Amino acid sequence: MAGFTQAETAACSRLIEWAMEEDLGPQKSTDSDLTSSAFVDPLAEGTAFLVARCAGILAGLPAAAMVFEKFDSQLRFVALINDGSSLESGDRIASISGLLTSIFTAERTALNFLQHLSGIATMTNRYVVTVSGRAAKIMDTRKTIPGWRLLAKYAVRQGGGHNHRMGLFDMFLIKDNHWAAFREEETDLKESLRYLHEHHPNVPIEIEVESLAQLDEALAGKPDIILLDNMPLDMMREAVKRRNAVAPNILLEASGGVTLETVRAIAETGVDRISVGALTHSAPALDIALDFET
Repeated sequence: MAGFTQAETAACSRLIEWAMEEDLGPQKSTDSDLTSSAFVDPLAEGTAFLVARCAGILAGLPAAAMVFEKFDSQLRFVALINDGSSLESGDRIASISGLLTSIFTAERTALNFLQHLSGIATMTNRYVVTVSGRAAKIMDTRKTIPGWRLLAKYAVRQGGGHNHRMGLFDMFLIKDNHWAAFREEETDLKESLRYLHEHHPNVPIEIEVESLAQLDEALAGKPDIILLDNMPLDMMREAVKRRNAVAPNILLEASGGVTLETVRAIAETGVDRISVGALTHSAPALDIALDFET
């Protein structure tokens, strides 16, 4: 089973703690599951399976395993398929054995993680497949549910996509409001980018442009990446042509209102990257259930 990084594990652990408190209250006791406590023999054991109800891409299995372990460390979780794998309806994903009260109490929380992350991976994969054969990489954004960013970006990778910056701390991204600040202060963009290159040589620099005039100005400053914001296709093609002529090593990234219906045409303009906010802010949950084996 593919594993989380140390940072992803820590983020997941925090989310599970909050989720347990939501379901069980501050005491986080399985006795708080009133229905299971009233209707299930506390000593009864059995096996349940996580089962796909539709086709998609699996992501979040380490999170589901962590959920069951946190609810009851005696539960036995066995992965039957790996994250990043394609699912068909009816596929068994994992088995969980042990006390039925523990399995039933942890069920919803585990499914919430697995369904949400598999939904992100599935949507990402649809974009990746749609642009197959073109050089453009599908990228995520910072448009994530607070607290879920590391796990959401993990799910993007499981779907075949690529991660953009993790946060404000690991990349310079000069956007439209920063452009406005430059103009207000009459700051020279080329000189500002030179300063950043000199004093932060290991930090990538990306700059957002909305016109070909801004593109030319950005190219002169030699950033690592130029983001083409909401440009029509013909302008993107011209941007690629100009980039190729003067600075072919600078990456071009298309962004803004990208959909499954438009992403192929965008990729065919010759851009290197396409960032899609919908991957993490609008992916529907994948239908996955827990079936008890009788």
